[in-house]
Amino acid sequence: MTGTDRFASVDDVVDRLAEQGYLASAAVATTVFLADRLGRPLLVEGPAGVGKTELSRAVAAATGSRLVRLQCYEGVDEARALYEWNHAKQLLRITAGGDEGWEAARADIFTEEFLLARPLLTAITGDEPTVLLVDEVDKADVEVEGLLLEVLGDFQVTVPELGTIVARRRPFTVLTSNATRDLSDALRRRCLFLHIDFPDADLERRIVTTKVPGVDAALTASVVAVVGALRAMDLRKAPSVAETVDWARTLLALGADTLDEEVVRTSLGVIVKHQDDIARVRDHLDLDKALGSATP
Repeated sequence: MTGTDRFASVDDVVDRLAEQGYLASAAVATTVFLADRLGRPLLVEGPAGVGKTELSRAVAAATGSRLVRLQCYEGVDEARALYEWNHAKQLLRITAGGDEGWEAARADIFTEEFLLARPLLTAITGDEPTVLLVDEVDKADVEVEGLLLEVLGDFQVTVPELGTIVARRRPFTVLTSNATRDLSDALRRRCLFLHIDFPDADLERRIVTTKVPGVDAALTASVVAVVGALRAMDLRKAPSVAETVDWARTLLALGADTLDEEVVRTSLGVIVKHQDDIARVRDHLDLDKALGSATP
């Protein structure tokens, strides 16, 4: 099974993602285009809040695809990721069968009618265009990577009672990772790799302008400059791009047209989410220096 032609070119990726409000760099657009054209899964790594998950949503919206999401966490297993049997329905079928015997009942209950598809199997068996998002794969146990290898390598799932189910239509597959643990070489080998970091100031200003059209250029530049200064500090959680956008919306709602010590102090909780970080920012942020680097 080969790749697809969801996008005509790298420029087409840029344009169509922009229509969905996602401003893709040349590196992001090129990797998305290649993942689509080659039919390879895309592993997107980077700090939290830089747009890894949003990229999947934008690709789905841009291509008219359904988005199937597997949210990973510690303890996610085969029953939550791949499939499980509907035991209650199977029991009812066995009971209704009366004295027909186990072999006859077994042939009836281990069919697709009694199979509960979870995200990985759902994405494999769909007929419509699909984007499969395996979100925060680094939060799952190492054993889950084994479940992913068959899906990502051959786009198929083996159900012992039914056999191998091959993808009817290969999904565009994105795995995201915050790099909280190392992923296996076997998993990485099956994927194209993309690292997304916090955007540079110019791109972040464009993102804010796109998401919050009512904010003026000077205030946008100030917001981005201060957020950049906060990211350079040793905080437990650096402000994400989404929080930059939220802060711009907050300032617009407050009617603030400039940033000063009072405005920053009263709205700091929008972008800084730990009390010790807030204390550090209040003690160490040089607002005048940060604003001095703002370029509309």
